[in-house]
Amino acid sequence: MMKTILITKDIKVAKYAENSGVDRIMVDLEILGKNERQGHLNTVISKHTIEDVKIIRKVLNNSKLLVRINPINPNSKEEIKRVIESGADILMLPMFSSPEEVQFFVENSTHKVKKMLLLETPQALARIDDILEIKGVDEIHIGLNDLHLGMNLDFMFELLSGGIVEYLSKKIKAKGITFGFGGIARVGQGQLDSSLILSEHLRLGSEIVILSRDFKGGAEKYEELIEKIDLKAEVLLIKRTLKMLSLQNVVKLLENKKKLKEKVKKILLNKKNG
Repeated sequence: MMKTILITKDIKVAKYAENSGVDRIMVDLEILGKNERQGHLNTVISKHTIEDVKIIRKVLNNSKLLVRINPINPNSKEEIKRVIESGADILMLPMFSSPEEVQFFVENSTHKVKKMLLLETPQALARIDDILEIKGVDEIHIGLNDLHLGMNLDFMFELLSGGIVEYLSKKIKAKGITFGFGGIARVGQGQLDSSLILSEHLRLGSEIVILSRDFKGGAEKYEELIEKIDLKAEVLLIKRTLKMLSLQNVVKLLENKKKLKEKVKKILLNKKNG
């Protein structure tokens, strides 16, 4: 079953997402180094706080509270402690580059929370075997945005079409760890067909995906969001698409993989010529 994630610190949006069937609400505390990496891009840099963790915790009944902390730094031990005390169900560690950082993260997180790695650096990719030897990691999400930037690629889904995600997924699954990758736009929207991306999620055995800001329709506030987006219908469409894809045989899924690869090539060509 695919678990969906929506990033917000807005109480009303969080509750709307929960009632719409979103599995996890993410409060995003990561700020260290993010502006330097992504400041030149058209991406959202969240400015959430520990107080937002506490506030969102109070309104959730069914959806799990996922909190992305900062990369390992001198204040990490205290940050991890405070986030757990504030009610997080799942902790996500971004931008790690070594097994030692992962070990520190696991050792300083209690059994009360799931421990999720956000694999998004070339160093972590190269050291994946040693990282996977560390006990206590519950989930791994492959972050396509920062990983493609770190590898100087032109489009994040090159990591999917070029086989890097498949390479990682095989190693992660062999250890029995739940994994996911990237984010998606609404079905039928986005630069790359979301149905093709979901087909690869299914083929590779992915169980987690982040809902991109397309699911908010550019809305800044809850009142604007509910006018623009029927979130329940959009989440249901993802589930229906995955159900339809699950009825396809391996040959058809491999055909979808080929179509995705061709679409990525066209996007890259347009980028080069545009």
